[in-house]
Amino acid sequence: MADKIVMVDTSILIDYYRKTNKENSYWIGLVREGYKFAISSVTKYEIYTGATQSQLSFWDNVLQSVDILALDETAVDISVEINAVLKRKRKQIDIADLFIAATAVANNLPLATINRKHFERIDRLNLIGAE
Repeated sequence: MADKIVMVDTSILIDYYRKTNKENSYWIGLVREGYKFAISSVTKYEIYTGATQSQLSFWDNVLQSVDILALDETAVDISVEINAVLKRKRKQIDIADLFIAATAVANNLPLATINRKHFERIDRLNLIGAE
């Protein structure tokens, strides 16, 4: 079980940051289940562009033990395919979420999210998270 890796999206990290009692966060629940973590470089971008100067050291510490996966050519190709399917269904999602999902698919990782509403539209994505 200790070798399970899950990619977490921005909503999981924000939930962790906002909880007064961190033990009640969804992320800590995943830690208890034995997961190791990765994030998309897009998630890193979202976190740091939304952070205030006083929050930067918090995020530096949190992300020390998290693998950061690049939005590489494979992920971009997958995002084009996913977007085409969603466009036909008229159910497109925000480009950042699209890139995060495509990075998870490209790396064959499940995605943990609190924001199931958008991500569940993607058939190729293995989602874990709050129902």
